[in-house]
Amino acid sequence: MKIKYAFLFVVLTGCNTPKPDTTEIKQPEIVSLLGVEYVAPTEANPKLDSNLAVAQRNFDTEPTEENFIWLGRRTAYLGRYNQAIQIFSQGIEKFPASYRLYRHRGHRFVSQRKFDEAIADFEKAVELMKDKPLEIEPDGQPNKLNIPLNSTQYNVWYHLGLAHYLKRDYTKAEAAYTECMQISNNNDLIVASADWMYMTYIKQGKQTEALELLKSIADSLPVIENDSYYKRLMLYKGKLNADEVLNPDTKSEDFDLAFATQGYGVGNWYQSKGDTSKATEIFKKVVAGKYFSAFGFIAAEAELARMSNRK
Repeated sequence: MKIKYAFLFVVLTGCNTPKPDTTEIKQPEIVSLLGVEYVAPTEANPKLDSNLAVAQRNFDTEPTEENFIWLGRRTAYLGRYNQAIQIFSQGIEKFPASYRLYRHRGHRFVSQRKFDEAIADFEKAVELMKDKPLEIEPDGQPNKLNIPLNSTQYNVWYHLGLAHYLKRDYTKAEAAYTECMQISNNNDLIVASADWMYMTYIKQGKQTEALELLKSIADSLPVIENDSYYKRLMLYKGKLNADEVLNPDTKSEDFDLAFATQGYGVGNWYQSKGDTSKATEIFKKVVAGKYFSAFGFIAAEAELARMSNRK
């Protein structure tokens, strides 16, 4: 029997789109790789609800590509992935050349653990964005300095690499992360793409490439929002120990996200050293957490699902 959970994210798609019905949960938003069902919360979240209301008004006034994107993004932030994907799909019907809509729908397919659908969307985005100049992607939930750091192109390659990684297709993940690293033009993007590339190398047994990559990451590197990825890299370099990375500040506003992200890195580090027992223990702690959309959470699920299938 599948377990159902309600969840709420505090973080990470013309026709009139119906407003969400929060009085009844008709289907899960996520079925995890371990068979756990998660449903969207019905309780109010004043800030996220207000942002969604603004996005809905803008969309109702003019259903532009931009307004499709923001309505979908604001809907997804409330955990309503089924509806968000429907919004992005309607937007794609109206704007079939929009690589940005494919990028955002693909992201939410990853959230739903539908990796094949996500890969198809990101590959379509790659095709459509070819030869386009890098464009800054506005943040839906700004960082502490309110400085957007990501480009749309970066996010396409980053999430494409992630989807391949989660499917354990490390050759294709490496190819995507190679493209991603080439357009990583600030410290935050560099550490995020380098972290996943490092793990991709390790999964393939490419120790030399992994070590060379680590050498390119400075021991003191200022980052704005990807501190968890930087800490994972410092663990791999031996500059931090596992306990330091595994135990983020419990008083931090981003504790749940940091725990999922850093926890997966630590579990994967133990696994790479052959300590399957410790890795399994940590992966289980990660998936017992609250941040079900975190990539570390999904990756921990993938590891546990793989281990289970081997038994």
